[in-house]
Amino acid sequence: MNLNLSGHHLEITPAIREHVVNKIEKIKRHFDNLIDVNVVLSVEKLKQKAEANVHLSGKTIFVECDDTNLYAAIDNLIEKLDRQIIKHKEKHAARRHDETGNPTAAEQQ
Repeated sequence: MNLNLSGHHLEITPAIREHVVNKIEKIKRHFDNLIDVNVVLSVEKLKQKAEANVHLSGKTIFVECDDTNLYAAIDNLIEKLDRQIIKHKEKHAARRHDETGNPTAAEQQ
């Protein structure tokens, strides 16, 4: 997994970088097939904004979150991202099985 962390009107400190990396580990526990994660942190007057683009096999997920505190924005971002990745994982698993719960013919080969 590649992690690209950048700041817009904001310097990425080691503490912020460590916080984001620790939170991304939570997502990797639920779905380990992450290809690329791009996180952009920005400041717009009193609003702290966090955005993430996650590239999975066959899908790209985009999430953004605003808050007055940057760490709270990162936490909310990871919660949203985690929900979307779990939803994608469940849909992907449901497609791999037919209605009876048996593997599909392509999977048996």
